[in-house]
Amino acid sequence: MIVQFIDFFRNRMKMTIRLCYGVLLFWVIFDILLGFAGEKEHAHTWVEVYFPGWWALFGFVSCTLIIYISKWFGHLGIMTREDYYDE
Repeated sequence: MIVQFIDFFRNRMKMTIRLCYGVLLFWVIFDILLGFAGEKEHAHTWVEVYFPGWWALFGFVSCTLIIYISKWFGHLGIMTREDYYDE
């Protein structure tokens, strides 16, 4: 059942991409129309008040940094050649 569902979207890649963009656009418009979810009354820091979407930006930048730092750390010595144990 789930395999057929995945294959359906895999075989219709253009439709899947357009659907994802549509959902993203819907949520952005929904968020803007609600005034960025009206969370200014419940803000804990000044950043939340003056920069709507702060936590989304913070999460994206943090995730990107984790990926690049992990790759850098991996290339320093964690990754080794494939025949390491054959010697």
